[in-house]
Amino acid sequence: MPRRQGYALLIALVAGTAALAAAVAFAGSLLFNGDRATAAAATAPQGVAHSPAAPAHSSGHWLATWAAAPVVGVADPAQAADQSRRVIRNVVHTSIGGTEARVTLSNLFGTRPLLIDRVTVNTRPVTFQGASSVTVAAGGQTVSDAVAVPVDADADLVVTLRTPTADGPVTAHPNSHQTSYTEDGRGTWATTQWRYLTAVDVRGGDTKATGTLVAFGDSLTAGSGSTTDANTRWPDALADRLHDGYAVVNEGIGGNRLLHDGIGPRALDRFERDVLGVSGAKTVVIALGINDIQALPRETDPERITDALRDLTRRAHARGLKVIGATLMPYRGSAVWTAGGDKVRQHVNAEIRAGRIFDEVMDSDLALRDPAHPQRLRPAYDSGDHLHLNDAGYARLASLPDVVALTADRPKVDAL
Repeated sequence: MPRRQGYALLIALVAGTAALAAAVAFAGSLLFNGDRATAAAATAPQGVAHSPAAPAHSSGHWLATWAAAPVVGVADPAQAADQSRRVIRNVVHTSIGGTEARVTLSNLFGTRPLLIDRVTVNTRPVTFQGASSVTVAAGGQTVSDAVAVPVDADADLVVTLRTPTADGPVTAHPNSHQTSYTEDGRGTWATTQWRYLTAVDVRGGDTKATGTLVAFGDSLTAGSGSTTDANTRWPDALADRLHDGYAVVNEGIGGNRLLHDGIGPRALDRFERDVLGVSGAKTVVIALGINDIQALPRETDPERITDALRDLTRRAHARGLKVIGATLMPYRGSAVWTAGGDKVRQHVNAEIRAGRIFDEVMDSDLALRDPAHPQRLRPAYDSGDHLHLNDAGYARLASLPDVVALTADRPKVDAL
């Protein structure tokens, strides 16, 4: 089905700007280099009329409807004279719905405690052990109390934070392919960075979802080449196919590697937090390794890559997760292609296809390569840089998993 873009929500949020501003004096935020000021605040999601907090009464298991891996600590220029007036509006897109929500806030890359004195989910106030404010330790994270708020599946959600004393580094996820907003007394700025927010969990309602699938990868999972705000990354498209029957979250980081830190912590180190720590995780799709081959320093030993993939599988099995692994797609024609690197890629793919690494194989290489030139992407799926996919390519990638088996199978427990 077509992905809803949350237009009704955004219109309602815009309409309520004045009411929220009068109630909480919201004006202020964080600016990052590269963000561009908009002509008018009406272009951004704004708060609807104030809704009082409602107690949470439902039961059931928490499932992550959205998540994003923390990537980097970004310097926070002191842009507002009044540091009590700084607002971040993270816009995220859900996979499943519920009647209660909770949020996870991270200060992973912070060097001092972070005070957040107001948090709302679609303007519904959120508390932390009953308090409206919370201080997150440097390097730490915190999970909010449950709040009764309707969350729709396949819809935009606005999580607003006020950070009156934050000096940075700000824990951020850049290149989100989603437009969020920051505010100060001078106006509203659009940004494609998510700040501090790393998960939204839901429970309750009439969702059929029984678990969460975690897409764990690099830029090809994060959605590089996809249309901003169209929610056409392959995990989004897979959530569409599952029809609210399984939660799907995207823990992809553009440029991420298995063996070396670089853009984000290396996959071997972030797996515990970004996969095993996800609420309701039952299945993980691992799509990593290409950056180890093509980015400096290049990995020339394919066995180091396959050993790392086996290690992730063992760790997932120890927690009862099913593991699906993706083959590495071709990238000849890109600026980083080398014949030696392609040889390593094909060796890794041979091990994956032989069934010696994962429970199941998602053969991305076979499905997206050009049959006439198998070292290249099929032109219809190429974003133009011969490495990343366009929207059609991500849709093809999302068509590969067997959704019936996905929701029915149990993970293997044998050691590899």
